[in-house]
Amino acid sequence: MNQEQHQSWHPSFKLNGLSFDSLESLEEFLNSIKAQGDQHERDLAGFLSQWLSPEPHVVSFTSGTTGTPKKCFLSKSKMRLSAQTTGDFFGMGPGTSALLCLPLSFIAGKMMVVRALVLGWDLHVVAPTKDALTQYDSNYDFVALVPHQLAFSYRALDKVNTLIVGGGVLPEHLEKKLQQSSVKAYATYGMTETLTHVAARALNGTQQSEVYKAMPEVTFTSDDRGCLVIHAPNLLDDALVTNDLVQLVDSHSFKYLGRIDEVINSGGVKHSPEVLERKLRQYLSGNFVISSAPHPTLGEQIVLVKDHSGPSNESVNQAITHLMPLERPKLILNLEAIPITDTGKFKRKELRDLIRNQHKYS
Repeated sequence: MNQEQHQSWHPSFKLNGLSFDSLESLEEFLNSIKAQGDQHERDLAGFLSQWLSPEPHVVSFTSGTTGTPKKCFLSKSKMRLSAQTTGDFFGMGPGTSALLCLPLSFIAGKMMVVRALVLGWDLHVVAPTKDALTQYDSNYDFVALVPHQLAFSYRALDKVNTLIVGGGVLPEHLEKKLQQSSVKAYATYGMTETLTHVAARALNGTQQSEVYKAMPEVTFTSDDRGCLVIHAPNLLDDALVTNDLVQLVDSHSFKYLGRIDEVINSGGVKHSPEVLERKLRQYLSGNFVISSAPHPTLGEQIVLVKDHSGPSNESVNQAITHLMPLERPKLILNLEAIPITDTGKFKRKELRDLIRNQHKYS
């Protein structure tokens, strides 16, 4: 690091209420938490050291939802642009009080730090526990959570002005609970390659919608499979073709349907697990997921998998009567635990493999 690099953060930037007027003061703080801090504080020091280095990129990893996490080199200049885009979209400028309770091993946590640096936020950094929001009395202008954390945070949402929820599909029962909250809540859409979110949809209030709307300078098309294509020249060198099935509303908005590589082909009829899950979450609570197993005549059969916190078999059997006959799971499986990533997403491929090893044909 060189002396000029202290100019690479906004003068209003603070960490846990502390300001830094020189590179030396920030380095002293980082060294102290490297030596004495908890794991999340050491992770913060490691990321900030990497951010302030002369290298033009930082290293991150994809979430691992569809396989082994992949190493990515992320442009610092594009991360700054992404931070500015978020500030513009949500109206969060200098002095914004924000909470970081996401792991710094993934892009969502890293970008909260970058937004604070670039936009001049006062960032409160805490351990990424499931109930982090409930553990402090502070109020916040801006908070990012994953769905699992949101499930443990409802009694503390009155401390938050604007909430974004990402990292996985938001269960229907959690979204319903938000309708009674005064927080301005949004579900975000994005990935490591897009430097977190490129679109958001309002989850409650008068703006509540199923439609994701693009961030500034972002547009969408779809390919011949019906999958989303992201055009973000400030963030991406080329258009990014996803495996996410969408209903395109226009070039700036879409409805998310599910992942094409998770589609279940049962007797020639294709089903999106996430679409079926959203339908069932109107009638079921608890932890469950739709997957598939081999079938001797259908090719694949729809399977509902639940763990110890999931709904009862009786509740499931009642709920599936609300589905079309061809959408109804033919098998209900109980697992000790449903495999998930560190960010709370279902590991659908791992789950399918597990089911196939146990149920060659049923």
